[in-house]
Amino acid sequence: MANKISKYFSGIGAKRLTEVEIKPATSNQHEFNGINEFKEIFGTEKKNFKGRFILLSDEEDKILNTEGSLTWYDARLNHATRTEYRLYYSANAAIENASVGDLLIIARTGIDSLAIIIAPANSTSEKQLMWLFGLSEVQNKFIILDLSDTTEELSFAGKYILSSLGFDTDEVKEDYLSLIFKTFGETFPTTNLFSEFTRSTIKEVSPIEEPDKTLLMWMEREELLFRTLEKHIVEQKLKEGFGSDGIDVDDFISFSLGVQNRRKARAGLAFENHLSIIFNVNDIKYSKGKVTELNKKPDFIFPGIQQYHTDDFDTTLLTMLGVKTSAKDRWRQVLSEASRIKKKHLLTLEPAISKNQTDEMISENLQLVIPQEILQTFKAEQQKDILNVYEFIKKVKQKQKN
Repeated sequence: MANKISKYFSGIGAKRLTEVEIKPATSNQHEFNGINEFKEIFGTEKKNFKGRFILLSDEEDKILNTEGSLTWYDARLNHATRTEYRLYYSANAAIENASVGDLLIIARTGIDSLAIIIAPANSTSEKQLMWLFGLSEVQNKFIILDLSDTTEELSFAGKYILSSLGFDTDEVKEDYLSLIFKTFGETFPTTNLFSEFTRSTIKEVSPIEEPDKTLLMWMEREELLFRTLEKHIVEQKLKEGFGSDGIDVDDFISFSLGVQNRRKARAGLAFENHLSIIFNVNDIKYSKGKVTELNKKPDFIFPGIQQYHTDDFDTTLLTMLGVKTSAKDRWRQVLSEASRIKKKHLLTLEPAISKNQTDEMISENLQLVIPQEILQTFKAEQQKDILNVYEFIKKVKQKQKN
């Protein structure tokens, strides 16, 4: 099945939040202003919607995701010549904690469902939403986009952003099940083995000539294969039930948490596994996960941990690379992982990081490494300070020639 943005949203409206819309002291109406333009998306009849209210943050533990309701109606219904449409929303924590000037996205996700997405001004979350929907700037008046006829396939970055919003973008491919069962049986193999299996299913890439493209293709394929296997195993568990009576709540919660934790841990490990192979194929020397100071364990040290711990080894020939699928509030973790190396590097799959955040990274002597396809989501002025994977490999190989 094609994976397009129209699969998730038929249309959206975007604007900046104003004080009257979110501040109880100013208004208790719980309504969005300037909403008439939404007739293109909602029509003219009164409608009730189930609402999903999401307040994003660049700190994962501060993201709010709540449910509520919304009503679309004409406040001048009985007026002979005037119409005044309004969108009423039920009280919820997401809007209560929003700020004036935050980016507001009202998205239709189904016939009777809406997603209300709010991102703080100048945040990475805001920049990602604006990139996803092709918005250059948003003011206090709604910009309306009809997405129902969108034909372009979602890119890696697009699927990444949608996943961060809580939308499940991972498809499955049942054709691979028999091959997976033949190789591993109906169980989850180790991440190392599954990553190796993933690479064996893709022949049309070159880790030497196109490491950026190769890395993303391996990551996407592994996600596809993993979700295919996971879907089968979870479905079997659901048929069996939970606990001795089939409806044990604690057993269900334990199983559900296991699924979520496996997804998170596996993605990071797969990322490191595929990078290791790319470095190996490119004849790059490195140590992976070895101890530096204070029991810190950087993901990669080049040319190796022995050279790092050799006092008279030229520190300008040392390179450290942190690897994180998400960088929003985690990038600072790498700053203390190798004190002998002044300039750190971080490879991430995070698209459209805000300029405020990349400027802060530069001030902390951290250089980003971003796969080329994802790098295109950054502003041109940011891209000049960021390496793609090919450039990073070239830089490290040049050091190792000395």
